[in-house]
Amino acid sequence: MFLTRSEYDRGVNTFSPEGRLFQVEYAIEAIKLGSTAIGISTSEGVVLAVEKRITSPLMEPTTIEKIVEVDKHIGCAFSGLMADSRTMIDRARVECQNHWFVYNENMSVESCAQAVSNLAIQFGDSDDDGAAMSRPFGVAILFAGIDEKGPQLYHMDPSGTFVQFDAKAIGSGSEGAQQSLQEVYHRSMTLEEATTAALTILKQVMEEKLNSSNVEVMTMTPKNLFHMFTKEQVEEALTNVFPAEHPTPIKVNKQKV
Repeated sequence: MFLTRSEYDRGVNTFSPEGRLFQVEYAIEAIKLGSTAIGISTSEGVVLAVEKRITSPLMEPTTIEKIVEVDKHIGCAFSGLMADSRTMIDRARVECQNHWFVYNENMSVESCAQAVSNLAIQFGDSDDDGAAMSRPFGVAILFAGIDEKGPQLYHMDPSGTFVQFDAKAIGSGSEGAQQSLQEVYHRSMTLEEATTAALTILKQVMEEKLNSSNVEVMTMTPKNLFHMFTKEQVEEALTNVFPAEHPTPIKVNKQKV
């Protein structure tokens, strides 16, 4: 006699009769409650645009980081539990530094994604000393970087699966954003066009009006490598994409009478 679903989902590494791991599926569902992140890879570089949820006017927006630098040639955007993401980002940074010290070369984006996925899949391990993970990580990550193969974009989910994408969206609005990406993306897209597309799609799925406080943008190019947009650059990008909603302020020369 088979157990019920509620009994199968108690074990983090117990398969149901249908061959499903409910704990992993629950972790993937948790990501759909997180903020939306969009990544687009072009021949010129990679752009990441992420929504920052400011739940209270008393919050300091600069303390909420949705895009982080792993190494000078790799950046990450994540959606889901922020506490889990810190653990995985720390692992990615350590792996990149170890690779540099041992081989005297930058770690490839694929190898970095694989190193973090090895940590994510450890929820199935059982150690005698009680150091096993109690649950899967509830976070999905977009790895954007430059290596010998050129601009790269990888997506990793709680199951430890990492796949390369030309364009990918994660988070609460990922389904609609992914559909829009399929419609607008093309191989000859420039980095400026990718930035415009990312901000346009982000506006469609976000409930609030876009501004420099609730949006983060990062570009990864062979020349400048990891470059996080400042508040002024975000406002300038929003003004270029949405001139009606973000008009350029008129400078008035004050003259003494």
